[in-house]
Amino acid sequence: MRLSTLLRWSAVAGVAFVSTVALAQKTTLLVYTALETDQLKAYQEGFNKVHPDIELKWVRDSTGVVTAKLLAEKGNPQADAVMGVAASSLALLDKQGMLEPYAPSNLSAISPQYRDKKSVPAWFGMDVWGATVCFNTVEAAKKGIPKPETWKDLTKPAYKGQIVMPNPASSGTGFFDVTAWLALFGDDGGKGGGWTFMNGLHENIAQYTHSGSKPCNMAGSGEFVVGISFEYRANSNKAKGAPIDLVFPKEGLGWDLEAFAIHKGTKKLDAAKKLADWASSKEAMLLYGKNFAITAVPGVAAPLANVPADYEARLVKMDFAWAAENRERILAEWSKRYDSKTEKR
Repeated sequence: MRLSTLLRWSAVAGVAFVSTVALAQKTTLLVYTALETDQLKAYQEGFNKVHPDIELKWVRDSTGVVTAKLLAEKGNPQADAVMGVAASSLALLDKQGMLEPYAPSNLSAISPQYRDKKSVPAWFGMDVWGATVCFNTVEAAKKGIPKPETWKDLTKPAYKGQIVMPNPASSGTGFFDVTAWLALFGDDGGKGGGWTFMNGLHENIAQYTHSGSKPCNMAGSGEFVVGISFEYRANSNKAKGAPIDLVFPKEGLGWDLEAFAIHKGTKKLDAAKKLADWASSKEAMLLYGKNFAITAVPGVAAPLANVPADYEARLVKMDFAWAAENRERILAEWSKRYDSKTEKR
C-alpha cells in the first residue's frame, strides 16, 4: 500500500476513534417534564450550546400525570431531573424527600416568591403560567353568548354546555384553577365558598380535559365557546389566527410556576447540576420570556401582545406548601363531585 493511502486511512481511523470516544463520553439525562412540546426544542438547543456533551431525554406528560409517575417511582426512581413541572408538585415531592437540594449559579437573581424558601432550595421557578379564558368571538356571536368578565359570570345559564376546562387531577392548570377559587371564594372542607362556585360552574361544563392546552384549542376551533386555559396557549393560538379573545377574570387569576429540581439519587449529579445552572441563567430566562409574561428572574420577559401589563398584580396569593399538603384532599373532593364529565383517555 502506498504511503499516502496509508496515511489517509490512518487519518480516517483516527477521526472515527475520536468520534466514538466523544459519543461514549456523552452523558444522557432523563428529564421528566410537563413543558409544552413546542417549547422543548428551543430549550434543549439553548442548553446544548453550553453543554453539547449532555443529551436530554424527555419524558413528557401533563403535570398531574408526571407527578403521579414520580410518586409511583419513589422506591425505584428513574428521573435525573424534573423541569417545567408545577412548583406545587415539586413542593409535594420535596415533602416526600425526593429532591436533591442545590443552589444554582444564578439563584440570587431569582425573585424570592418564585423559589423554595430554604437557603439551599429543593426547587426554583422558571416562569409563571396563569389562568386565562379563551373566548371564541365568532361562535359566541352566532349563539348570542356574552363575553364573560368574571369567574362567576361563567355560572350563568347563557354558558350551559359551552365551557371546557382541565381536570385538576391530571392538569397543573386545572389544579391551580381549583386552588385559586378556594382561595378567592373560601374553603371550608367542601361545604361552601369555592365549592359552591364550582357546583355552579359544573352545571355549565361540557367536558373536563386531561390537558391545560386542550380547552383553548377546542375554543379556538369553535367546538366550544369558552375554554379555561393558560396565557401561553391562549396568546399562541390567537397569534396563529384563532378567533378568540383572552379574558382575565376580575376576581383574580390562579397560577403556578414551571419549576426545576434535581431528583434525589441521580447517578448523574454533576450533569444535573449543569442543567440546573443553565435553567436558572439569564439566557434560559430569555427563552422562557418568549412564551410567558413573567419569568422567575424579573425584568427579563418582553411584554406579550395580548396579556395586560398588570398581569402579575392580578395573580392570587399562592402558598405552594399549602397546595402540597392539601392536594390529596382537594382532588378527592373534586373527583367525587365532578369527575363524571371528564374525557375518557
